[in-house]
Amino acid sequence: MPVLYGILASLLLLTGVAPSLAEGYPSRPVRVVVGFPAGGPTDVIARLVAQKLSDSLGQQFFVENIGGAGGNTASGQVARATPDGYTIMAISTGFVVNPSLYAKVPYDPVKDFAPVTLVAVSPNVVVVNPQVPARTLPELVQLIRQNPGKYSYAGPGVGSTPHLGGELFRLTYKLDLVHVPFTGAAPAVQATIGGHTPIAFTALPSSLAAIQAGQVRAIGLAASERAEQVPDVPTFAEQGVKDQEADTLTGIVAPAGTPKEIVELLAREIANSVARPEVRERLAVLGFKPVANTPEAFSARIKLEIEKWGKVVRDANLRIE
Repeated sequence: MPVLYGILASLLLLTGVAPSLAEGYPSRPVRVVVGFPAGGPTDVIARLVAQKLSDSLGQQFFVENIGGAGGNTASGQVARATPDGYTIMAISTGFVVNPSLYAKVPYDPVKDFAPVTLVAVSPNVVVVNPQVPARTLPELVQLIRQNPGKYSYAGPGVGSTPHLGGELFRLTYKLDLVHVPFTGAAPAVQATIGGHTPIAFTALPSSLAAIQAGQVRAIGLAASERAEQVPDVPTFAEQGVKDQEADTLTGIVAPAGTPKEIVELLAREIANSVARPEVRERLAVLGFKPVANTPEAFSARIKLEIEKWGKVVRDANLRIE
């Protein structure tokens, strides 16, 4: 009889009649790790998601900031966390870029994690000091080619999405264009406002205020469609500059092995939250476009981004030891 009961129990598990692994989840607070200091876009979006999950699931989702090594420290810790749904992480594009960029990272973005959802994306934008004569991307390419050694572009650090977008642009058009890395987007934008670096590649949120104030001129958006925050700024593709889309991603992942039911529950709840007008408005203010896709779609996007930016890192011979 005990053997028969064991067989019946196994059949119940296989047919899904047994209690779901997600039943009763969450029964205690959930940690949402962010690999950067408080105040940046990833942190702000993580806190927005955490608050909405707390409201909808009845347990506290709290943000814990673990800075260091461009997000690698946090990713390594979460990769080794117990896969029970009580530790999840908000990631940015560095999560998929760093394994190619750094000599060694403490995680594998595919093997060590279960994607939950891509919450939102923000495109790169190319801005120039108002004194730069170019008003379109083709004009900028021509200007740089006619003045070898003269032009440089500011970016928010080596390996950032804007930096890689700038390198993709430089490599595609074989330009004599030097990257000037700054310690963040704000000083990169300020350097362009002051004319110290005539061009900047940044994520849209970082340049938005300066664009709206007329302190810099936006000449191209590295996106598949225009952004509602700057509707007059054409995309790269509209100007004949193909295959240059570069989004800054913000998504949620969990340690590999986290029960599928929990992953899907979190994805559904985040999608429900992102669909709310007040959340979409908040994301728009930050310069982000809501996505909230499925775990499967996010997994495919992660693999696509790894391949795309890994090639740019190798072709530009970039490396951080």
